[in-house]
Amino acid sequence: MALFLREGYESVTVEAVAEESRVSRRTVFRHFGGKDELPFPDHSERLERLERRLHSAGPDEDPVEVVIAGTEESLADFLNRPQLVLARYQLTRVVSELRNREIIEHERYVAVTSAFLRSHLPPDTPGFQALGLAALIDAMHRSALGDWARSGGETDAVAELEAGMEWVRELTSEALVGRGGQMLLAVLPDTPEARRSLTSLRDRAGELR
Repeated sequence: MALFLREGYESVTVEAVAEESRVSRRTVFRHFGGKDELPFPDHSERLERLERRLHSAGPDEDPVEVVIAGTEESLADFLNRPQLVLARYQLTRVVSELRNREIIEHERYVAVTSAFLRSHLPPDTPGFQALGLAALIDAMHRSALGDWARSGGETDAVAELEAGMEWVRELTSEALVGRGGQMLLAVLPDTPEARRSLTSLRDRAGELR
């Protein structure tokens, strides 16, 4: 990354990268499909870790919460590599080819999480919701990470992501309420005790919204 920033991305050849890294040109191509993949050496490993996290989810776990947890772990991994992430941010601001590549890399995360949601959400869930939720969760991640990179690592990306995920939870909760479910009709006696119980249930429902 330092070589690209120092010499300019367009001016640096794969041979120069190999020489800087003290490996052969063949070794570089063994790990990377092309020059535009070189600034993203960490994505494949992180994506594999996310896939393992999703596949290890238990049958009783909320699939949305599983994706949120996996995304939070991904952000933590980004933040553990500040030099790489901040240098890459600088590079992608001046090289449009790499900005496009960055979008492709993030789409890989969305593809993995949307596939997981599609197979784990209730069977009657509309197909668009899996992709929509995956894209929304990824957007919260990209926003928190992007703000952190633009600030030079000064913002609290973890807190920002947590706030974003709370918003996602509120949206999904409202969507589930809007879809409605089976209704329970109860006939209760008109007594002070019954009224107090109904008032307590109503207040509790308001707290949960």
